[in-house]
Amino acid sequence: MSEDNAEKFIKETSILDEYNINWTQKLGAGISGPVRVCVKKSSQERLALKILIDRPKARNEVRLHMMCANHSNVVRILEVYANSVQFPHESSSRARLLIVMEMMEGGELFHRISQHQHFTEKMASQVTKQISQALAHCHCMNIAHRDLKPENLLFKDNSLDAPVKLCDFGFAKIDQGDLMTPQFTPYYVAPQVLEAQRRHQKEKSGIIPTSPTPYTYNKSCDLWSLGVIIYIMLCGYPPFYSKHHSRTIPKDMRKKIMTGSFDFPEDEWSQISEMAKDVVRKLLKVKPEERLTIDGVLAHPWLNCTEALDNVLPSPQMMMDKAVVAG
Repeated sequence: MSEDNAEKFIKETSILDEYNINWTQKLGAGISGPVRVCVKKSSQERLALKILIDRPKARNEVRLHMMCANHSNVVRILEVYANSVQFPHESSSRARLLIVMEMMEGGELFHRISQHQHFTEKMASQVTKQISQALAHCHCMNIAHRDLKPENLLFKDNSLDAPVKLCDFGFAKIDQGDLMTPQFTPYYVAPQVLEAQRRHQKEKSGIIPTSPTPYTYNKSCDLWSLGVIIYIMLCGYPPFYSKHHSRTIPKDMRKKIMTGSFDFPEDEWSQISEMAKDVVRKLLKVKPEERLTIDGVLAHPWLNCTEALDNVLPSPQMMMDKAVVAG
């Protein structure tokens, strides 16, 4: 769907004409708003409803999500309403966007893996392929997602072969080679985004002068995040972490990310194939120009391997023990 068509798709009639909304049942919360359950009156189909304050940033999220939503590995948007809504705790109504999406009953990526006693390397490869196909679809339209993380990767249902789908385009932006805003989730952030944050903070505080040519990054930041997700899927813990808990990224973790310092500890990685390690190494390259492109990922032998790769991974147990699943 084009940008113009996405804007025309927004309805101004009342959502309550066609849907019943369960205001108390929350499915989760994206970066830009909670997700609730709604039911289409004509079919009784349960759907997900995301509600955003109606402003340019929210319209941009809707527009970019709709441009990408015609892919089997991206969560579908069915309808969007621009309505005035008053929540119980509010004294007056506010203009809001109400986004009706397909229901994803199968849960978040890492929660699903943690519940799976026999999650194999082959399964990890198949999940990676689906995530990569979703990213390729976004990248072919020059859209950088900028918040690729397990919470934004949902399974359609609880069946063994349920597709995984990408959601939450709250940080997404058209990549014209000029991405500057440091939007990120700590475990999954690429070095270039951290560098953008560092320069932004120094300029803001007057430590360095504002540059006439700002430091920019591009959609390859999504490929770094994909590398981190693959690493955790395989072993159950992140490649870059710190023993120090902090609201911001601790210095030791920041240094590891900026230098690409990680390893494959023998205890968890001894049974994992060299092909899997190779794709991780090629995605976690500090220099974006050395990093695999999304086409390179999809062509990688690990995603197209005909070997069994039926080794059971340590990740489910590690995730349950350490709960290292959130950003």
